Amino acid sequence: MMHRHLNPVGMTPPLITIIIAALNNKKTLQHCIDSVARQTYPNKELIVIDGGSTDGTVDLLEANREQIRTWISEPDRGIYNAWNKGLARAQGEWICFLGADDYFWDGRVLEREAAQLETLPSDIRVAYGRIMLLNNEGVTLYPVGAPWEKIKGRFRQIMCIPHPGAMHRRSIFERHGQFDETFRIAGDYELLLRELNEADAFFMPDIITVAMRQGGISSTPANSLRQLREVRRAQRMHGHYLPGRFWLMAAVRVYLRLIIWKLLGERVARKALDWGRRMLGLPPFWTCT
Repeated sequence: MMHRHLNPVGMTPPLITIIIAALNNKKTLQHCIDSVARQTYPNKELIVIDGGSTDGTVDLLEANREQIRTWISEPDRGIYNAWNKGLARAQGEWICFLGADDYFWDGRVLEREAAQLETLPSDIRVAYGRIMLLNNEGVTLYPVGAPWEKIKGRFRQIMCIPHPGAMHRRSIFERHGQFDETFRIAGDYELLLRELNEADAFFMPDIITVAMRQGGISSTPANSLRQLREVRRAQRMHGHYLPGRFWLMAAVRVYLRLIIWKLLGERVARKALDWGRRMLGLPPFWTCT
């Protein structure tokens, strides 16, 4: 177990727990673990919850045991079940979650985050920065993430906080419980909505926290639609019975993508969608993922 280090004024910096959920991620998991190991911030712990991989991931975890405080490999019921298993083992005052395909952007991410986390009042229980989107080949696309003051109203309608690498104060789970495992895609949004329905988050400016590969949920309109439906279920659970305009606008965009996908086929549809993004002054996404 890692020991706490005193900072120059004699205060103990917060222990940060990083939880990684993995399942047959041997190709990318080493990079993820290395990005944690190279963090200059000393007061950290890494927990890896593997869902019973059969591709050599378990051997990789065994080879990295000195970098990992604890790991398990057993079947689970999805990512939120894995994260809950990690939470049961976490000791940190602040906790963040990484996908096995993600990695910390540089070696000083936790050091720079911790310097800001130590200044926050106790009623701020969520802090986040920007993340860098990558395509499946690891090529940089563009950063996402905006200040809380700009997205506060929108967040209660759509998920607009980059969750990979976001910091959760331990007390958020003590107050609200763990992730709801009935969700398959939007469980992170539902957990944050429990807290941020009335409370505020803190945006850490000038920090890119995590590089996140695109694919899966973000790569097809069908998965985007599934995510939107789960987002609405989370909103109804927390008193937002009617959809807001941001959710409705997102739903219209997703249905338009589905229509274009079916009419033109995936390859042409991706080109057409990125043409539309360029017309709006946005960088390409669909032809890159």
